[in-house]
Amino acid sequence: MDATDVPQEGSATYGGQLKAVYARTHDGRLGLVQSRGWEVEETVTLQAVRAFEELTAAAIERVRAGQSSPLEVHMYRARMDISLLAQASGLWRWRVRRHLRPTVFARLSKALRARYAEVLGIEPEQLDVIN
Repeated sequence: MDATDVPQEGSATYGGQLKAVYARTHDGRLGLVQSRGWEVEETVTLQAVRAFEELTAAAIERVRAGQSSPLEVHMYRARMDISLLAQASGLWRWRVRRHLRPTVFARLSKALRARYAEVLGIEPEQLDVIN
């Protein structure tokens, strides 16, 4: 894509910020060009956000029913899935899946809770709270 073709429609999801994208500059080289976004990207982003909101709501119901741990709610609120949470926390996916069980989550060490809290951007004490 040429620098002159970079979408500049504006996107509410950018919050007034600009995004850097690669495009071919006037001298034929690949370079960074600022973009205000475009409608298609905004639509897809909003759909993804809605999907995570639905996953969060379903996770809250599972936690209240005793079928899952609060970790699942916090994971979805942080716009993560099991694979991303595992990668960010440096744990195997199977361990993260295991920690989604309420009985296993209740026995997590302080160090592991602190690791999850750091990745999720919350305090360790907040891991047990869903609201």
